Amino acid sequence: MATGRFFQEANLPEQKSYGNGADGSLLFPVVLSPITNTDITVFEEATRLEKQWLESLLQKSGVILFRGFPVTSPSDFNDVVEAFGFPEMAYMGGRAPRTKVVGRVYTANESPLDKQNPFHHEMAYIPDFPSKVFFFCEEEPGIGGETPIVLSHIVYEKMKDKHPEFVAQIEKHGLTYKKIICDEERPMSTSGRSWKSAYMTDDKNVAEQRAAELATKLEWMENAVKLVTGPLPATRLDKENQRKTWFNHLVLSNTGPMHDSIDNQDTYVELGNGDPVPDIHVIKDCLKLMEQECVAIPWKKGDVMLINNLMVLHGRQPLLKPPRQILASLCK
Repeated sequence: MATGRFFQEANLPEQKSYGNGADGSLLFPVVLSPITNTDITVFEEATRLEKQWLESLLQKSGVILFRGFPVTSPSDFNDVVEAFGFPEMAYMGGRAPRTKVVGRVYTANESPLDKQNPFHHEMAYIPDFPSKVFFFCEEEPGIGGETPIVLSHIVYEKMKDKHPEFVAQIEKHGLTYKKIICDEERPMSTSGRSWKSAYMTDDKNVAEQRAAELATKLEWMENAVKLVTGPLPATRLDKENQRKTWFNHLVLSNTGPMHDSIDNQDTYVELGNGDPVPDIHVIKDCLKLMEQECVAIPWKKGDVMLINNLMVLHGRQPLLKPPRQILASLCK
């Protein structure tokens, strides 16, 4: 694979090879390191100069991991994000607890790190989702805590081969997501954000207006609100590569009847026509497939990972030995 003027490709044992590159194969993810010793300002300038090449590489591979660059602080990370020039995306309607750190930089999901966060496309439960997601390792994990990634079109193709009727059903009807969120934050949940922070207001009328823009209806309860979003497509078309991706939250959702309780923190999913999701055992097959196909590279301090959110699902492995501090930034 060709490299830019400032970047060189590196190889890691965790990478997987797929036969869709110009030379017959492509490593996933692509890992780039500096050609020579550099400082943060040189990295930023190189990013600006090589942006077209980097974007082309991202479109082919789905993920770029930048390793060995002098990104040492949240401010450095923010400067790198800014250097790419992608428009910022507000975390409107997002459900994971997060805190702003600096500029366009936020904490990643603040739920307990010893809990697994299953594979997902960022904000796939609303129509206006980020096109790209940046992650930055400020403090590398002791043991565990990886951010596994998997190519979504591979998941779609294998699910369609193994369960064609199931895939036909969810593609025909789409999916509707339902969730109860509270008036106050619940940080012990992977999706424990309050409606006030999710919609950036404490005014219920404003919240309803902002939710409606995200195809979400709010049904108010005592000290909480039920969110009903959709129907939304269960798959999406990656137009650049002309292939479908498995763009849904099925493996994170409960397919049983919803219980209208303030203590219910689960996300529920049903077909867009109101019917239950058929053959829920298929979802276990889907999760197993994702685990088989994923790549989980241990974080190193200073790593920056850029993900094409339409092409790639990501998750979080349980942290076995602290510490761990991963920051994130979302782009339109």
